[in-house]
Amino acid sequence: MNSRRLLPGFVALCLGAVLARSLASTAGVNHLLVAIALGAVVANVTDVPDGLEPGIATHKLWLSAGIVLMGASISTATLLELGGRVFLVMIAVAAVTLVVVELLARNVFGLAERLGSLLAAGASICGVSAVVAVAGAVRARETQVAYAAATVLLFDAITIAVYPLVGDLLDLSSTVFGVWAGVSMFSTGPVVAVGFAHSELAGQWATMTKLSRNALIGVVVLAYASYYARSGDGNTPSVRTLWAEFPKFVVGFLALAAVSSLGVFSTAQQTSLEHAYNWLFLLAFVGLGTEIQLGELRQTGLVPAFVVLLSLLVASSLSLLLLLVLL
Repeated sequence: MNSRRLLPGFVALCLGAVLARSLASTAGVNHLLVAIALGAVVANVTDVPDGLEPGIATHKLWLSAGIVLMGASISTATLLELGGRVFLVMIAVAAVTLVVVELLARNVFGLAERLGSLLAAGASICGVSAVVAVAGAVRARETQVAYAAATVLLFDAITIAVYPLVGDLLDLSSTVFGVWAGVSMFSTGPVVAVGFAHSELAGQWATMTKLSRNALIGVVVLAYASYYARSGDGNTPSVRTLWAEFPKFVVGFLALAAVSSLGVFSTAQQTSLEHAYNWLFLLAFVGLGTEIQLGELRQTGLVPAFVVLLSLLVASSLSLLLLLVLL
């Protein structure tokens, strides 16, 4: 894409990031949550000019870049110490969420099979990205994709507000809160935002846990494609398709974490990288806020939303209980 088309929107993100940092310092509120709120206010009070949209859409790139740079700050010793238990909780919660959504959608509320599968993938793995990936594998209708994506976005907006409140109310430790957000919330951006809103350590654990869930996308896409292919309604994805759906920034994050564990970066360099990824997150979350369209969220069907709400309550309660016992 022509860089001139991206520049106006990118400048808008930069201005929003600086304003969010300034407002957060004045009000004593976390700057990442202020960035999301700022983007949401702008998007819902006035229409974002067409000329800004291409640049604002790059917010996903800045989020990915920030996650990669965050790899340099990861404590591999702590990861190795707690990683096995966290991984087991993540797998268990993802599996329970997927099964609960499928059972409720098909057997209790009578939703169409494909819509239920899209909701299950979005709630259990990585939000809208999983919805889109599974939709391509099972040939879901556009209306089903729209309903599922809108439902996921609705709960992204809700959990951004609710999770920090619950974390403070229960006085959760940074590790427990970060992993809890990573295993039970839906999309990567909101998970990173609420994690770092709690603390630096919580943000790191939330991101690491969420990346582990994201990596399951290939398995879930393949499983759904195989299921629907047996019924004659789906298509089995190729290795190239699975790789295309795989979040590439996971590889960059792991590579930088591995390099950092060798002691390559000095304390000053790690501090500089930390400042860099914090600013990248600010850019990303201003853009993320513009995706919270209240008018569109109001059009979300009540039944899909209720199915996902029930699964979220199950997943968040189960994961928090397990984490309080294990960590």
